[in-house]
Amino acid sequence: MSRYELRFSGSGGQGLITAGIIMAKAASIYEGKQAVQSQSYGPEARGGASKSEVIISDGPIDYPKVTACDALLAMTQEAANKYSHDLKEGGVLLLDSDLVKIVPPGNFRTISFPIINTAKNDVGREIVANIVALGAMVALTGQVSRENAEKAVLSSVPEAFIELNRKAFSIGYEKALAASAQ
Repeated sequence: MSRYELRFSGSGGQGLITAGIIMAKAASIYEGKQAVQSQSYGPEARGGASKSEVIISDGPIDYPKVTACDALLAMTQEAANKYSHDLKEGGVLLLDSDLVKIVPPGNFRTISFPIINTAKNDVGREIVANIVALGAMVALTGQVSRENAEKAVLSSVPEAFIELNRKAFSIGYEKALAASAQ
């Protein structure tokens, strides 16, 4: 039985819990896999440490927390330092290159690009940085198809923001593929 563990981490207010929920929705509703999502955040509403974990499996999930992380998104230096220790050998570490200057050491693949700046400059709104990151995670992990992940994104956002989020997802997906090919 395959079990794939993802962690979206950064600071409160970056939309990482939403990104985790959408990833779990893509896996469970659109891919027909088993998925569970959990979250934790510091006492601060914004700015404190925040993480969202998603387990995707083709069979029943007996434990809903990450034990050996396959893929980690770290949107802040603090998140990279705090959560990279349980990243599996050969796993994937996705970093925001503007905010994570010291790359944690380890036997995993590191991909980085300026996620928040991409949202701000390429998409036009910083608020969709979480969807840019989600697109990148979908591209790098291969756990859900691009089409099903996009369906999950578009079914999760207000109608007025569908095109903005479609663009954010697509740009994140493409940038991750380009960055991982280098």
